[in-house]
Amino acid sequence: LRGKTMGIVGYGDIGKSCAKLATIYGMRVVALRRRPYLSKDDPLCDVVYGTDKASLNQLMSESDYIVCSAPSTVETRGMVNADAFANVKKNAVFINLGRGPVVDEDALIKALKSGQLKGAALDVFKEEPLPSDNELWNLDNILISPHNMDQTKTFMNEATGFFVNENLPRFICGEDLLNPVDIEEGY
Repeated sequence: LRGKTMGIVGYGDIGKSCAKLATIYGMRVVALRRRPYLSKDDPLCDVVYGTDKASLNQLMSESDYIVCSAPSTVETRGMVNADAFANVKKNAVFINLGRGPVVDEDALIKALKSGQLKGAALDVFKEEPLPSDNELWNLDNILISPHNMDQTKTFMNEATGFFVNENLPRFICGEDLLNPVDIEEGY
């Protein structure tokens, strides 16, 4: 992995965690986020792009590994489409652990079958559970998991600890909570 580039589509908490790991392995990190100025001095990212089509295509063209961790919103649904995959770096690996509807699955399948993508690891899909007749099941260059990447030995303990130690005291004291859902933004 050293010297390779990880592109992160959706640079929120999950994207930042991926960037941290990539940095530890000596990878270059490029990210896509709605408000790139929030990551201006981010030590984990070499480049932070906005979410316009040209920026996505640039990220796809320079990334050896692409991690999609974007939320599913009106703006992001279908964002990673045929045009994005047409710009992907040859032999890149695509990883989707955000939301299935962000990716055009037909375009993904075409990129995998043509060899434009070396492979993919998918934890989320447009339709879940993934139907048994979905063509993704027939590809040999793909890893499929049932939307459970967060189910680790420590996840529940960490989530409970965050609630009890961080947000509950803030709630009791009338302070702003961490990680609130923004209904208008959709996540």
